[in-house]
Amino acid sequence: MNGILPLWKEKGFTSHDCVSKARGMLKTKKIGHTGTLDPDVEGVLPLCIGKATKIVPFLTDTEKVYEAEVTVGRSTETEDASGAVIDRQSVTTTPSKQEIANVIQQFEGQITQIPPMYSAVKVKGKRLYEYARDGETVERPVRSVNIHKIQLHENSITSLGEAFTFKITVTCSKGTYIRTLCVDIGKALGYPAHMSSLVRSRTGDIDKAQCYTFAQFQQFVDAGNVEQMILPMGRGLNHLNELQINEDQRFAFEHGQVLEKPSDDVNDPFVVKYKDEVLAIYQQHPTKPDKIKPIRVF
Repeated sequence: MNGILPLWKEKGFTSHDCVSKARGMLKTKKIGHTGTLDPDVEGVLPLCIGKATKIVPFLTDTEKVYEAEVTVGRSTETEDASGAVIDRQSVTTTPSKQEIANVIQQFEGQITQIPPMYSAVKVKGKRLYEYARDGETVERPVRSVNIHKIQLHENSITSLGEAFTFKITVTCSKGTYIRTLCVDIGKALGYPAHMSSLVRSRTGDIDKAQCYTFAQFQQFVDAGNVEQMILPMGRGLNHLNELQINEDQRFAFEHGQVLEKPSDDVNDPFVVKYKDEVLAIYQQHPTKPDKIKPIRVF
C-alpha cells in the first residue's frame, strides 16, 4: 500500500501515537507523519504509507493553516493552556476589533521567533523541553518564519473580566510556533498572553474535509475498504512544479538516471509524472548546469 492517509488527529494523541496506531491497523511499519502536533492540538496530520514515506520532507515543508484562540491577560510557562500561569495583568478595557486587527496585521510576512522552552527544538544535542523539565534555561536559536496571512475571526472577541480572548486564522510556513505568535501578539497589545486552543485545518493541499478520525478509519479497515481512504502520493506534491514525460522517457526517470535538462521552465525541485503516476522528484544537477539529477525515485 502506497499513498497518504489523511488523518484527523484528535486531542490526547501525540503524533508518534498516531503513527504507532496506524501501523497496527494497517499491519505495516512503513508509515511516517508530516509535522508534529502536540497532544492538546487536533487537526490535519497526513500519514505517508509505503513508498509515500519518501515524500515526508516535501509534504512537511508545505504551507499550514491553523485556527487559534488567544487569551490575553495571562501567560503560561508552556505558552499554551497546559502550562502553569507565570504572569497576570488585569485588562481594564478590552481593545476594539479594529485595534486587535491592526496589531495582528503587523505579524504578516517574514518574522523572527524564539522557540518556546517547551518544544522539541534541539540545542547542543538536547531538546528544549528536556532542559525545561530539568529546570535549566539555555539560549534559544532565533528562527525566521513566514506568516502568509493572519485574520481575526468575526465576533470572536470575548471578555473574561480581567482577561479576554479572540480567535485568528493563520496561514504560515513550516516551523512556525503558533504558541509563540500568540504570546508575541499579546505583547504587542501590551499584555501577557498564551494560546488557549489550536486546530490545524490544512496541510499543503489536504484539508479537514478530506480527513478521517481513527474511528472512521477503523470502519474502513473492518469493511476491507482501506484503499478508498488513501490519497495518491501526488496529493502531497501539488505545491511542486511538474514535468510530464512520455512513455519513451519513462525508463530513464524510473531508474534515476542523470539526464539532460529539459527545455521546460521548471523550478527545483520538480515532480516527474507519466500521466497521473509519480515517478520521481528531480532537481538541477549541482555541478552540471545542463543536467538534472534525482532526489527521490519511486
